[in-house]
Amino acid sequence: MLLHDTAIVFGRYARQTLRSPFQILFGVLMPLLYLLFFGPLLTGLPLGRPGDSWQILVPGLLLQLGLFGASFAGFSIIIEKNLGVVERMRVTPVSRLALLLGRVLRDASLFVFQAVLLVLTALAMGLRAPLAGVLIGFVFVAALTFALASLSYALAVKVRTPQEFGPAINALAMPSMLLSGLMLPMTLAPGWLDLLSRFMPFRYLVDAVRDAYVGHYATATMLYGVLVAVALAAVAVTVGTRTFRGAGA
Repeated sequence: MLLHDTAIVFGRYARQTLRSPFQILFGVLMPLLYLLFFGPLLTGLPLGRPGDSWQILVPGLLLQLGLFGASFAGFSIIIEKNLGVVERMRVTPVSRLALLLGRVLRDASLFVFQAVLLVLTALAMGLRAPLAGVLIGFVFVAALTFALASLSYALAVKVRTPQEFGPAINALAMPSMLLSGLMLPMTLAPGWLDLLSRFMPFRYLVDAVRDAYVGHYATATMLYGVLVAVALAAVAVTVGTRTFRGAGA
């Protein structure tokens, strides 16, 4: 029943996405601009960890894609509430968990596809990374999207207008980007900033993907990244499901 309901919800939102190629391509625009205009500036610079500049920058851009894209996914819920779509869904027998899972699976699929486009562009610009490392990076993008989209939908159910939702997301997303070392490794930061960044869970995901891109898989950094990703996804889905059930979304 849950799988059937999830497939129905996923299919509905996947068809909406496929009918909007602009949505598919526009989401990857900002990471591509960073790749094209910021990446060449790092070439040859010592960045404080193994790997060349592309092996350090591209993992950060992949997770930036998931961080910003998934964080704003909740806007669609607000639009649906205003159009009465959520109200109509409330009277159906579809599982509330399926209503969440179908949406976040669509988001994860979309952002992994955009991540593939980003990596292909990076390969053309000089990225060299093992296939296993690239695939691991896609898994982390999917996990991050799954977690953040769930939390984004949960917040969107609680707020009433986009004017409330947007600033709240920006207030969380910007510090997350700056403290997780998406652009540059936090090993380059002063000691106090490096210490502060260790309280930001996204840092562990970024460091794990950077390890994977240089072929280091059996490391403590990778273990921490996997544990944090699993914990984030578990907490986010739990919060999202409870919120959907409580709100009848």
